[in-house]
Amino acid sequence: MSHGSTPAPLTARATGALTGTVRVPGDKSISHRALMFGALAVGRTTAKGLLESEDVLATADAMRAVGAKIARQDDGTYVIDGVGLGSLLEPEGVIDFGNAGTGVRLTMGIFGTHDIAATFVGDASLSKRPMGRVLDPLRDMGTNVIARSGDRLPASIRGAKQPLPITYRVPMPSAQVKSAVLLAGLNCPGETTVIEPIATRDHTEKMLAGFGADIKVTVNDAGERVIKLQGQPELKPQDIDVPADPSSAAFPIVAALIVPGSDVTIENVMLNEHRTGLITTLIEMGGDIELMNKRSAGGEEVADIRVKHSKLKGITVPADRAPSMIDEYPVLAIAAAFAEGDTFMPGLDELRVKESDRLAAVARGLEANGIPCTETEDTLTVTGGADQIGGGTVVTHLDHRIAMSFLVLGMAAHKPVTVDDGAVIATSFPTFTSLFAGLGAEFLGNDSEAA
Repeated sequence: MSHGSTPAPLTARATGALTGTVRVPGDKSISHRALMFGALAVGRTTAKGLLESEDVLATADAMRAVGAKIARQDDGTYVIDGVGLGSLLEPEGVIDFGNAGTGVRLTMGIFGTHDIAATFVGDASLSKRPMGRVLDPLRDMGTNVIARSGDRLPASIRGAKQPLPITYRVPMPSAQVKSAVLLAGLNCPGETTVIEPIATRDHTEKMLAGFGADIKVTVNDAGERVIKLQGQPELKPQDIDVPADPSSAAFPIVAALIVPGSDVTIENVMLNEHRTGLITTLIEMGGDIELMNKRSAGGEEVADIRVKHSKLKGITVPADRAPSMIDEYPVLAIAAAFAEGDTFMPGLDELRVKESDRLAAVARGLEANGIPCTETEDTLTVTGGADQIGGGTVVTHLDHRIAMSFLVLGMAAHKPVTVDDGAVIATSFPTFTSLFAGLGAEFLGNDSEAA
């Protein structure tokens, strides 16, 4: 995997307007779940448009390790022949998830209530990330855990022979924690309940229903989402058309807004209400963003998004919007650098425990490129309109979103911007450089030739 190889610095520089129509890779959240649910179903599931990134391919390998047969067809469609819920085989070797936080946490949920043993490892970045938020409720369900201090990888689990359904109140807004508990609940007898004080992306709930699970979502008197799942259903295989990832679409959207003269259309982007916080925020900042050809695909709303260069203004981003755009704050900070005035972003404590300490990584990257900002424990303020932007080298900390965000900065900055490792981008967006090259961007590798 590239994140474990020799770093490959990459530089972006301003080369003029970005124009054209593109399709970004399939949504990462949907891709992970398509492989997992397909493996737990009885019969053949197909997934068209699956994101072929290192993260997602690691999930495919994990599902193969417990008995699912997964093959890529010549047209790019993935065929998953499921082993069936409750029938997972014990993996023979360790499960290596590389940099995939979503993949490892959701898989822990699945394995944790099956009577198998498994050991999970990851790269240097993933090995620093906390797993206790998932492992604690799994322990309540009967899973045995042996992990490094602080519940970090490497970690071994022994799934419960007689798993117990639980009622679990999620202590922080986290779709990964919620999903891990629900996936663990699939193989528990009885009813598993998850209470969400703050709503997060609901792909797991929608896809479980699509695969035939008995799942109900209500809102209690306190305004909390209450999700009830009946355990041990027979999941039915599905044909899935994976929509484009809104988190990946964020990069051409912001690039088109800040590069003068740009006019870019991104096709077939998922518009799940829990994933559109960035688009809402950019429109509030004055972004010229048009949602065209809205339609439904696989239970999710999708649309084509046309974006034109815009004069942006700084705003205060509501803290309660953070769960719907937590992965997009790094690239929002880039947009804020070109906005008039201050952009204040509160409620960002979750960024401290992503692939890197993203809040600190963004702040240091902005400072390296002459962009005034103020970082606190859970806020970031970016002051736009600096006379000279760019010319710095950004430390990515093995974080794909830091790398891509600052390459977008370089497309509009006064001076080129370099990231210390462009190889990490393959984690989620392996076609990043070729897609942007098609729109008119230019990248220089460490051999000084256009990439």
